[in-house]
Amino acid sequence: MEVPRLGVKSELQLPAYTTATATGDPSRVCDLHHSSGQCQILNPLSEARDGLCILMDTSRICFCHATTGTPELIFAVLETCSVLMRHCMTCCLVQGRILLLTICAAGIGGTFQFGYNLSIINAPTLHIQEFTNETWQMRTGRPLPDHLVLLVWSLIISLYPLGGLLGALLAGPLAIKLGRKKSLLVNNIFVVAAATLFGFSRRAGSFEMIMLGRLLVGVSAGVSMNVQPMYLGESAPQELCGAVAMTSAIFTALGIVMGQVVGLRELLGGPQAWPLLLASCLVPGLLQLASLPLLPESPRYLLIDRGDSEACLAALHRLRGPADLAGELAELEQERIACLGRRAQRPWELFGNRALRRQVASLVVLGGAMELCGNDAVYAYASAVFLQARIPPDKVQYAAIGTGGCELLAVLVSCVVIEKVGRRMLLMGGYGLMTCWASIFTAALCLQSSFPWMPYLAMSCIFAFILSFGIGPAGVTGILATELFDQTTRPAAYMVCGVLMWTMLFVVGLGFPFIMEGLSHFLYVPFICVCVCGAVYTGLFLPETKGKTFLEIAEELHRLNFPRWSQDPEWRGPGVIQATEL
Repeated sequence: MEVPRLGVKSELQLPAYTTATATGDPSRVCDLHHSSGQCQILNPLSEARDGLCILMDTSRICFCHATTGTPELIFAVLETCSVLMRHCMTCCLVQGRILLLTICAAGIGGTFQFGYNLSIINAPTLHIQEFTNETWQMRTGRPLPDHLVLLVWSLIISLYPLGGLLGALLAGPLAIKLGRKKSLLVNNIFVVAAATLFGFSRRAGSFEMIMLGRLLVGVSAGVSMNVQPMYLGESAPQELCGAVAMTSAIFTALGIVMGQVVGLRELLGGPQAWPLLLASCLVPGLLQLASLPLLPESPRYLLIDRGDSEACLAALHRLRGPADLAGELAELEQERIACLGRRAQRPWELFGNRALRRQVASLVVLGGAMELCGNDAVYAYASAVFLQARIPPDKVQYAAIGTGGCELLAVLVSCVVIEKVGRRMLLMGGYGLMTCWASIFTAALCLQSSFPWMPYLAMSCIFAFILSFGIGPAGVTGILATELFDQTTRPAAYMVCGVLMWTMLFVVGLGFPFIMEGLSHFLYVPFICVCVCGAVYTGLFLPETKGKTFLEIAEELHRLNFPRWSQDPEWRGPGVIQATEL
C-alpha cells in the first residue's frame, strides 16, 4: 500500500523518533528516512479530508516509535500534528503575503489614482482660476472675462473624464498585448508626464499645461480602472475572487479620502502649494513602479492568452504558496481548452452576440446606474450640496472628508461580507438604502426653513447615502465584467464598461449644476429613479456568482441566454477560441 499522494511534495522536519508508514502495523519501523528524522510527506493543505485522514487515521498512516509503545505513539502523533500545523500556517502566511502585496502594488498606482485625482481638484479651484486670469493678463495686458475663466475651468475639469474615456479604449489592447501587470506599469508614463506638467505649470505661466496634465492623468485613470480589477480578479483564488476584486473599490475610496486630506488648506490646498498638490500624483505612481515588477503576472493570462504553462505554474506557486495546485490547474486547463480556436471579440461585437445578451445588458444597466445614482455628483459638487444644506462654509471641507471616509468604511465592510452575502444581495440592499436616504434628504431640504435641525439631517442623509453606495454598487459593479465574461470577452467588456463609466461621469459633471438650478430642493429625484431601477433589475435579471468558477458561471449564463437549449448535455463551456488578440 502506497502513501496517498495529494499534491506538491514538501520537506517537513519531523521529530527524530517519529516517522510514517503505510502498513497500519505500529510495531513495524517505518523505512522512510527514519534514521535521519526526515520524512517525505505531502502537503496536508491540498485536500482537507485526505489531509485529516493522513493525520488521524492510523489504518492508513501511523506514527510509531522504534521501540513501539502506546504512550510514545500518542506523543509522537501529537507532536507530528503540531509540526504539520505549523507548516500549514506557514503556507497560509506565504500565500496571504504575496497576494496582499500584489493587491497593494496594483491598487496604489491603479484605482487609487482615479479617486485621488478626482478629489484633489476641488481644493485649488479658486487658486487655479486666479492663476488663469493672471496668466492671461500677463500675456495680453487685459484680464480674462469671468465667463471665459469659468470656461477654462470647466475644460480643466472635463478633460479628466475625456482622458479616462481614451484610457478605457486603450485598456483592452494593452491588457492583451502587454499583459495585465505590464499594462499597469506602462500606464505610469502618463502619470509621470502629467505630474511634470502640473509641477512646472506655474513657473512656465501656462494654464494649458494644467489642461494637458488633466487629460494625461485621465488616460492613466481610464487604463487602471479597467486593468486593475481584471488583473486581481484573475490572480485571486476562487474563494476570494470577489473580495480581492473589490479591493479596487477600496483603493478608489482611499484615493478620494487622501485627496481630500492632502487638499486641506493647512496642507497643500493653499494658494502657493497647489502645483505640488496636483503633481503629488507622482508619488503613488513611483510606489507602483518600485513594487509591482517584483510580483507575478496573472496566471490566467499566462496560460490562456500566452500558452505558457511553466510561467503560469510559477505565478501560481508565488500567489498560493506551497499549497496543492492540482484542482486550480485543472480548472485553468479546462478553461484554456474551452478557449481554443476562436479569437477574442472586439467591443462592438459583444452587442451582436446572442450568447452575451444577459452579460452585456447587466454591464450596461448596472454600470450606468452606478454612475447616474448621484454619488459622483456628491463628490464633484460636495461643497455646493453642503452649503445648500446650510452647513457653515468653514466646516465644508471637513464634511467633504467625512463623505470619503464613509465610502471607504462601507467598501471595507462590503469586501469582508461579499463572499458570505453574495453579489445580488449587496446590490439590491445598496440601491434600496440609497433610495431611502435620497428620499429623506429631499424632504429635509424642503423643510429646512421650518426646523433648525433639518440641515444636519440633510448632511446625515448624504453620509448614509454614500455608506449605502459603498456597501453595494461601489465595489460589486466593478467585478461584474470579471465574473460574467470569459477570458476572450473580458478585455472588450472592460472597454465597454470603461467607456460607459467615463461618458456618464462627463454627463453628470456637466448636467448636475443645471439639475441643481432647475430642480432646487428636488435635485435628487432623478437619482432616486435610477436607484429604484438598479435594485429592480438586479433582483430580476442578475444571476448570483458567489462561490462559482468561471466555467460554472458561463454554464449558468448559457442557460439564461438560451433557455430552450438549457437541457443540452453536450455544452461544457464557452465556445472555442483561436487567438486572444483584438
